[in-house]
Amino acid sequence: MVDGLLQVEGGRPLNGEITVRGAKNLAPKAMVAALLGTTPSVLRNVPLIRDVDVVSGLLSLHGVSIDYDQREGVLRLDPSKVEAAHVADIDAHAGSSRIPILFCGPLLHRLGEAFIPDLGGCRIGDRPIDFHLEILRQFGADVDKQAQGIRLTAPHGLNGTVIDLPYPSVGATEQTLLTAVRAHGLTELRGAAVEPEIMDLVDVLQKMGAIISVDTDRTIHVEGVEELGGYNHAALPDRIEAASWASAALATRGDVFVRGARQSHMTTFLNTFRKVGGAFDVRDDGIRFYHPGGDLRSSVVETNVHPGFMTDWQQPLVVALTQAEGLSIVHETVYENRFGFTGALRKMGATIQVYRECLGGTACRFGQRNFYHSAVISGPAPLRGADIVVPDLRGGFSHLIAALAAEGTSRVEGVNLIDRGYESFMSKLAALDADVTRLA
Repeated sequence: MVDGLLQVEGGRPLNGEITVRGAKNLAPKAMVAALLGTTPSVLRNVPLIRDVDVVSGLLSLHGVSIDYDQREGVLRLDPSKVEAAHVADIDAHAGSSRIPILFCGPLLHRLGEAFIPDLGGCRIGDRPIDFHLEILRQFGADVDKQAQGIRLTAPHGLNGTVIDLPYPSVGATEQTLLTAVRAHGLTELRGAAVEPEIMDLVDVLQKMGAIISVDTDRTIHVEGVEELGGYNHAALPDRIEAASWASAALATRGDVFVRGARQSHMTTFLNTFRKVGGAFDVRDDGIRFYHPGGDLRSSVVETNVHPGFMTDWQQPLVVALTQAEGLSIVHETVYENRFGFTGALRKMGATIQVYRECLGGTACRFGQRNFYHSAVISGPAPLRGADIVVPDLRGGFSHLIAALAAEGTSRVEGVNLIDRGYESFMSKLAALDADVTRLA
């Protein structure tokens, strides 16, 4: 059975206006944070995406009462009756999401135990949960790996600790924050991620009563408290989705106003967008992205943790770079296996070669590990319609952009993956005058 099939008639510019709501990388984590409170929480600006549905299901299994006004994007979460869930139910609801690992700290605080099934997610590189489990062990959790998954208990409670991250991992930082806020004593997290979504999660936890300070050297200090309340918070807008539509406008020679896009969260992307030849106008309520005419310029792009060029911006931009004059270089330093999506672009006529060597300005941790983590794009290369299969969330949206930019008809299979992170993308394509038909 085909898992979402689109027919795309490409070769026409995207023109119009769309709206981005709350960030995929914040909203589900803020929902998990509600477990820590003794009173209800309200999360606003919530996107209608599959990850929100997954977390809603998992929270409901644990006794959290949820009221979701999808039209207004408002979630009300009441955790007053939290309870343990059945293993089979958790497994069925988790699906391919990796978010259940973040339930562990809050559930250990509330119930003294937690269970997580085998975890999935996009296949873009090594994302082992062992690192998360080691963090939980440092707080005092006992970890028991079983056939169905992993059971954690905290017979002596959780205590503050010192955690030194070898790499500023977003997931590991989230895990530490969600566990440390109610652990006994002080927690010091060194080498933390400081992405805007992390800072927004810190805001959520502070509203609940947490005591958290962030130093300029990526060190976060958390003073554990006995009790947290609920929060009322509007999720920050999704900078990944905003940049994806910006790249789509550039690749199709279009003009798209992204309502909700915020300049302060996209500074590095905007600089690169302008260097490549794109134009943008910043307004109070969003950003207009457009192709100003003329040729696009080749560029060297190197992904990095915030405030560097975000890894999730890379894949959509690569499609636009296939239309730039000359040789562009993209060096991926965050995930080691993020160029698998380029195979479909080559099938459509792009000239892209991937290399094991570090082709950016500096060597990275993947340079000696035999991973294809650098790409050279030669352009401009006319793209032709083709039958392609979505490999992962961001790669899938990149394939969709390529199909929209290509001359002729494309069939894009597996687009249900895109629903994980792009709210109502079919409606937004219609608003931008794209000729796209859902076949299955």
